[in-house]
Amino acid sequence: MTDLATTDAKPPAGAGPRSGTGSDTAPLTRAIRSGLDRLRGFDRRRPLVWDAVVTAFWTVAAVLDYTSGGWRTVARDVTAPESLVLLMSLCFSLPLLLRRRHPMAVLLLMAPVSLLNVWTGAVVQAALLQLIPAFQIALRFPLRRLAAAGLVLCAPVAAGAARIPGIWDQQLVSYLWGFVFVALLGIAVRTRRDYTEALVERAHRLEHERDQQARLAAAAERTRIAREMHDIIGHNLSVITGLADGGAYAAAKSPERATQALEAIGTTSRQALSELRRLLGVLRDDHPDADRAPQPTLDDLALLIERVRRAGLPVHLESHGEPGHPAPLTPGRQLTVYRVVQESLTNTLKHASPPTDAPLSATVTLTYTPTHIEARITDTGTGTPIRTDAQDTPAPTPAQGIMGMRERAALYNGTIQAGPLPAHGGWHVHLRLPLEDHPQ
Repeated sequence: MTDLATTDAKPPAGAGPRSGTGSDTAPLTRAIRSGLDRLRGFDRRRPLVWDAVVTAFWTVAAVLDYTSGGWRTVARDVTAPESLVLLMSLCFSLPLLLRRRHPMAVLLLMAPVSLLNVWTGAVVQAALLQLIPAFQIALRFPLRRLAAAGLVLCAPVAAGAARIPGIWDQQLVSYLWGFVFVALLGIAVRTRRDYTEALVERAHRLEHERDQQARLAAAAERTRIAREMHDIIGHNLSVITGLADGGAYAAAKSPERATQALEAIGTTSRQALSELRRLLGVLRDDHPDADRAPQPTLDDLALLIERVRRAGLPVHLESHGEPGHPAPLTPGRQLTVYRVVQESLTNTLKHASPPTDAPLSATVTLTYTPTHIEARITDTGTGTPIRTDAQDTPAPTPAQGIMGMRERAALYNGTIQAGPLPAHGGWHVHLRLPLEDHPQ
């Protein structure tokens, strides 16, 4: 039917081109699809114009059938009044203006005219225009409504068969076949339209999920970079601050110690700048050429502890068990242990104050087991109220360093326990990290 040009699937604005419209499609097929797309676009913008055009076309066809006498070739009674034939032709064609907005009402309006058409024996061909609203019903409404439309369409013909013998073979069968055809066609077009809309919706949903995943990945990357910068800057600045304080204290009494402190400050500063350049280098557009030095591992713990010792904090390193047995630690786990030790010692430098009866010191104990690696960092100082935010009890503003350590441990199903030591007022951090083959 004519309405097929406007009732095909209508992808929403902004949807991509359909599959098969690429350069491998035949030129004639592309031209036909392009024309149909333009026609559907015009119909979406001006639906009333298209309805008026379709109605005018079929009205002219019905009037021409009357003026040319074509209705007489199929009429059962050619003595029917010509004015009645013209009126029935117009009643079958003019209601098509509302066929898309109120198809069932149009079909009900045509039903009495259809009964009159069969009862008088005129049998004008415009009666077949009832199949157009029937197609709209098949396209838009459930099967129950479609069955009712078939009854409204065929009932007048069946009633007229009681008066005019032989109408069963010529009229009722043709009406039934015509209705079955438009019903199947409408269901097929509706199925294709629903399938296309489902594909478009799925594409939009996947695009939304892709953008959401990109935002989540960007947020996770920002968090990771912020954590790395916190570890790098916080640790090195704490070491530099300790060295500067020690150098200023020793400048008057021991110039050699002050010179050593200044040299250590220079070394620590250069190392901090190098790590920052490496971290920020991967954020540039030309990141493939950025410096890609490896991240710290457990082998770098000795150098870390040496820098902390130079800053004035005595640190004792202990190791229990056999490293790398039964399998070596992954680089990510080694980095996690390194950063936890670094953050813990940095917190000691920044926040701990020495006890009155002994100098401030710290101990780092690494324990290797077949299933886990444990790192315990303790100090002998007394913490300020700032550090108590890191306890397991909820606090209004938890310390960022402790939160960062817990996030690192959580990446590998590890746990972090941090808090004051009740015995002598010191502080401890306990990391328990499972090995790769033994997740917690």
